[in-house]
Amino acid sequence: MWWEYERFPRRQPKKVAGGIKAQSKRGSFGESWWAKRWIAVIEGFHIGGRLQRGRSYARGGQVLSIDVAAGKVSAKVQGSMPQPYKVTIEVAKLTDPDWAKVVSALSGQAVYAAKLLAGEMPSEIEKVATDAGVSLFPAQANDLKTSCSCPDWSNPCKHVAAVYYLLGEQFDRDPFLLFRLRGLEREALFARLSAAAPATPTLAVPDERIEVVAAAPTDPHTFWYGGEVPADLFTEGTSPPVAAALPKRLGPVPFWRGTERFLDAMEPIYRAASQTGVNVALGGPLPETSLPPAGVRAAEPRKRKK
Repeated sequence: MWWEYERFPRRQPKKVAGGIKAQSKRGSFGESWWAKRWIAVIEGFHIGGRLQRGRSYARGGQVLSIDVAAGKVSAKVQGSMPQPYKVTIEVAKLTDPDWAKVVSALSGQAVYAAKLLAGEMPSEIEKVATDAGVSLFPAQANDLKTSCSCPDWSNPCKHVAAVYYLLGEQFDRDPFLLFRLRGLEREALFARLSAAAPATPTLAVPDERIEVVAAAPTDPHTFWYGGEVPADLFTEGTSPPVAAALPKRLGPVPFWRGTERFLDAMEPIYRAASQTGVNVALGGPLPETSLPPAGVRAAEPRKRKK
């Protein structure tokens, strides 16, 4: 019977290659406040002891795929059986009147709309929505409806819990995922914010403040191959103080499948490339770190025929 399910010995899940792995190796999931808020909401529902095993599944790469749509998440998770289990998470979508309240509250402060347009979730946005009578995050367990094809009677089971945690990490990359789950795509949110924003007068700029930018050279040879390099072009060459600044700004790769964290793998490559670029520009020797990584065979020069 279903109540005797826990009496059976636990079976280890089948190992899979190329599964989605959590970026966090230990401790909590998520780095941004909105990602941590999602995890805190899920764990705050006290929905069973399967959350711990769900974390292990998320870190072990047992989740094969995740598809996020408006109000619904579909996933496949490999368990102990040959066929992966089908997981569905439905999130209650906000109504149009609810979205109208949220947009009206956000449009009252230009800084909120500016941060959203820049891809950042303002820390005040949850309180702004709550003051308007709307909860952006699920307020109760009934706001989430989950199902899994596994025989576990718990709700959520460990397979659903694994998807919960991976979604939390995805919030770091895409804060608008929360809006999608609640029924509003990013483009639709921007359109509503733009329509609700008050009109701002255009400021006249005096002509003397306009800086004229030199046009590109019209000579094709100079355009493609360049001209003479000024003697003072290169003064002091230094590597950037922060390696892999652009990938770090972009955040974690969504639903990463590698065995090593993306930023952990890219940071030494960026650091070595920066030093190589400085040495090339200043005419210095190439550093040893510019050599191909271990396991990568360099191309051998062709031998002349006698």
